[in-house]
Order: sequence, then C-alpha cells, then structure tokens
Amino acid sequence: MSDEREAAGGGDGAATDGAATEGLTHTDDSGEVRMVDVGAKPDTSRRAVARGEIRLTPSTIAAVEADEVGKGDVLATARIGAVQAVKHTWETIPMCHQIPITNVDTDFAVGDDRIELTVAVETTGKTGCEMEALEGVTTGLNTVWDMVKAAEKDADGGYPDTRISDVEVVEKEKRALDE
Repeated sequence: MSDEREAAGGGDGAATDGAATEGLTHTDDSGEVRMVDVGAKPDTSRRAVARGEIRLTPSTIAAVEADEVGKGDVLATARIGAVQAVKHTWETIPMCHQIPITNVDTDFAVGDDRIELTVAVETTGKTGCEMEALEGVTTGLNTVWDMVKAAEKDADGGYPDTRISDVEVVEKEKRALDE
C-alpha cells in the first residue's frame, strides 16, 4: 500500500493529524472519508513494483507471440495502457494523491498459458507509488484481454480459460534524498 494508505502505526503512513480511526488513515475521528494530509512529510525517493498475470489459451499465446492478433501488437499496446494508467491513477482511485512519476518500467514474461506483467514505478515525493504500480498492472492486463478477447471467447460468448490473477505488490523502496 502507498504510505498514505498504510495503517496508522505501521510506519510513515500514520495520519499526520492523529485522526486515524482504528488504523484507517482515510477516515477522520467521526468516520468521514478524507484525503490524508502529507504536506508535512519530507520528499523521498520511492519505488514500487507490482506484478500480475493473465491466463490465456495456448493458441492465443501463440498468436500474441507471432503478432497475429487482428487488433495489433498486443504487448506494445498493453505497455502503453500500463504507462497511461500509472500516470492517471490519482484520477481513478478516490483520495489518491497526484504524484510526480519519474519513471515507469514494464516487463512482460510470456509463458505457455499466461502472460505475466511486472510494472515498476518511481517517484520523488511525499507519498508512495504502490497504487500506481498496481493500476499499471491491472490496466495492462485488461488491455491484453481486450485485444485477444475474440480468440478467447467460447461458443457461448464466455471466457472459460481467461482470467487475471495474482496481482500483488512485490517490492517497495523508500530512501531519503540525501542518501
């Protein structure tokens, strides 16, 4: 979780005004939802890495690898979607701070029946970038699904072999700017 989303007492994510309710930093003493005030926190260098995967049929994987999907280059398009999602996270997640993104790296690993996407996000600021990394992963994988859905659809119009799973934050770093 981003620092402003961590439970109070769990590190630098504690609410600065002491208004956390049972460890929730996005509510005040009366239970009202609010954006966490991070103004007093020092700027630090931060990095978060998230990953997830989409399961696909082997024939769809082969089409992706051969660049034979009718909608175009699946992984290139998913990479663009992931980066765009990182940059717009603050617009889609309520109470999420708009942060300066300094770098986004995406990495796809294609297996026999799945594509794994790892997104690393870097920022310099007062709050973390885990939500941005997670948004990059989920949107990137949703983009893959959108591009291959015709190949994945069964006779009834469903997607019995397709699923996005195992989305998680796998790394989080924070260091003072003078280190």
